Amino acid sequence: MIAAPIVFGRLHVLPVILEFLKTFPDIDVRMIQADRLANLLEDHIDVAVRIGELPDSSLIATRLGVIRRVVCASPAYFNAHGKPCDPADLANHSCITFENLSTAAAWKFGKGKSERSVTIHTRLAVNTAEAAVDAALAGAGVTRLLSYQVAQGLAAGTLATALEEFEPDPWPVSLVHSGQGMLPLKLRALLDFAAPRLKAQLSEIANIQVAAPR
Repeated sequence: MIAAPIVFGRLHVLPVILEFLKTFPDIDVRMIQADRLANLLEDHIDVAVRIGELPDSSLIATRLGVIRRVVCASPAYFNAHGKPCDPADLANHSCITFENLSTAAAWKFGKGKSERSVTIHTRLAVNTAEAAVDAALAGAGVTRLLSYQVAQGLAAGTLATALEEFEPDPWPVSLVHSGQGMLPLKLRALLDFAAPRLKAQLSEIANIQVAAPR
């Protein structure tokens, strides 16, 4: 069984699993998508994709790459309302808050001692990344999401980023498993197959650098 966050699982893990099934027709896979942090042993999960810093544990982790927390909107919105040059400018913008990532009252920016919380005006709060993306594409305002969630829009030019220099430290993405005893051959095959492909996908996302029009 493999576990992954909902959107990352659909966009990136599932295509790899489908390719794996074609390559290994004798192996079956169960994939669980959830944004909660599952316990591998209690939930009988063989391997999981984790986004964020990993706590100290006995889990074996393979680093796949990093993702950013990006502020973005449609180019049409930025053309009509201007591009925020400082996080404080967001108080004068219509914001779309994805509640799993930020609060509707304030967003955090910066790193370490320079981290600060800025008050925003949330005109729309949603509980799925897809809804936040759709609202931003429709020109409803500025949203903040993870880089893989908006990569397609950035690559297509239908979304553009802002406040890049104020982003928090990126979050690591890891493939983790319990590592207890000798790994079953099927699990080893999955790890060896999935890790380099997911690394390549995250590398492509990191190379998408699309700035909002000025």
